[in-house]
Amino acid sequence: MKHVLRAASCVALPLVTLAAIAAAAPAAVAALGAVADTSMQPPVHEVCGPVPAGIARCFAQVRTDVHGGYSVRGPAAANAAASALPAGYGPADLRSAYKLPAKGGAGQTVAIVDAGDDANAEADLAVYRKTYGLPPCTTKNGCFHKVNQSGAAGPLPADVYWGIEIALDLDMVSAACPSCHLLLVEADNATGDSLARSEDTAARLGATEISNSFGINENAGDMQYASSYSHPGVAITASSGDQGFRVPSLPAAFQSVIAVGGTSLKRAKNSRGWTESVWNSNSGATGSGCSAWVAKPSWQHDPNCSGRTIADVSAVADPRTGPAIYVTVDGGDGWLQVGGTSASAPYIAGVIGLAGHPGRFSNAANLYTHHNALYDVIGGSNAGFVDCGGDYLCTGVAGYDGPTGWGTPHGLGAF
Repeated sequence: MKHVLRAASCVALPLVTLAAIAAAAPAAVAALGAVADTSMQPPVHEVCGPVPAGIARCFAQVRTDVHGGYSVRGPAAANAAASALPAGYGPADLRSAYKLPAKGGAGQTVAIVDAGDDANAEADLAVYRKTYGLPPCTTKNGCFHKVNQSGAAGPLPADVYWGIEIALDLDMVSAACPSCHLLLVEADNATGDSLARSEDTAARLGATEISNSFGINENAGDMQYASSYSHPGVAITASSGDQGFRVPSLPAAFQSVIAVGGTSLKRAKNSRGWTESVWNSNSGATGSGCSAWVAKPSWQHDPNCSGRTIADVSAVADPRTGPAIYVTVDGGDGWLQVGGTSASAPYIAGVIGLAGHPGRFSNAANLYTHHNALYDVIGGSNAGFVDCGGDYLCTGVAGYDGPTGWGTPHGLGAF
C-alpha cells in the first residue's frame, strides 16, 4: 500500500529531475486545460499527482523557474539564507497585502493535518522563521509538536512525499500568526479514514484551529467522516482545490468547514497597494462548485446552488504570485516559490489564530455576517473551458462568488 501511495498519491521531486519537470510543463498544461493561452506563464509543477478513488490529493504547486525551481544548499548556505530574502512573498508582504497586525495569537494552537512523515519539518521551519525574523518555534520551547495520527510522538508514518506540502502549511501559518503554536499531525496515509482520525487527534490535543490542504472529490462514501471535521470551539479550514469550477472536494464541502479559495495577488499603485483577482493559470485554478451531497447551510443564501456552495473566503494561491517556503527534499534543501489553495487554507487558519476567536468559527457563518470587513475580489474566472456564462459560481463578481467567497482578509474585522 505504501508503494501505491508513493506512485499514485504524490509525485516526489528528486533534485535531478526538475529540469525534466520544467520541460514537461506544456504537456501538463494541456492536460489541465485551465486556460487557453499559457505561452507567457511560468512553468509550475503539482506536488501531488493524480490519485485513485478514496485517496486524498494535496494541492501544493511549485514554480520550477525560480532559483532553478529547487536548489541544493548545504549548512553554510542554509545559514546564509537569513541574510537575503528569497523570491516569493514573505510574512511582511502578506501582512501588508491583508493589513494584518504583526502581533496576536497568544494561546492559540494551529494544527496542520497532512499525510506521511516529513523528517525535516522542524529544521526547515527554523530556517524559514529565522530568515524572516520570526520567533523560534521548536519542540524544545514548546511551540512545535509533531505526532502521528494517534497523537503519539512515535512511531511516525512513512514518507509519502508530502514534504513540500507540509513545509508550505507550517510556513503559511507562521507567516500569518508568528506567535501561534504549531501542531503537525501526520496521518498514516492519504485515505479518508486516516486523515479523519488525524483531525480528531488534532482537536483532542488542544488545537484551536486546524488546517487541511487536501481534498477528495465529494462522494457518498466519504460523508461518514463529516463528524471528524466538526469540533466545538475549533475553527477548521480546508482548501477548495486547484481544478477550477467542478465537483467540490471534501472536507471543504462539509458545513462545519471554512472552504478557502485562492487569488492572484499583485502589487499595485492604488490606495491598498495591492490588487487581487480569481486565480486561474497554466497550472490550475481555484476550486468552486455546488455540492450534490451536502445540504445548504442556513447561513448561505446564494441563489444558483441548492446545496453547499464553495468557497467561503480566500487568500493568495497563485504560484506565479505565491509565497516563498523553505524545504528539504531528497537530501537537498532550499527555497521554493509555491502556491495552490494549499497556501490559502493554512494562511486563513493562521489569521483566525491571530485574531484569537476560534469559537466564532464552528462554521463559516461569521464570515458571512461580517463580509463587509473583507476585501471583495472582483475580476477573473475559474471556469477554464467550462462555460458557466459569467455566473457568480465561477466568476469573481461584486459581493459573494464561488471562486473567492466573500473575499480576502482586510485586517481582523471579519475574524
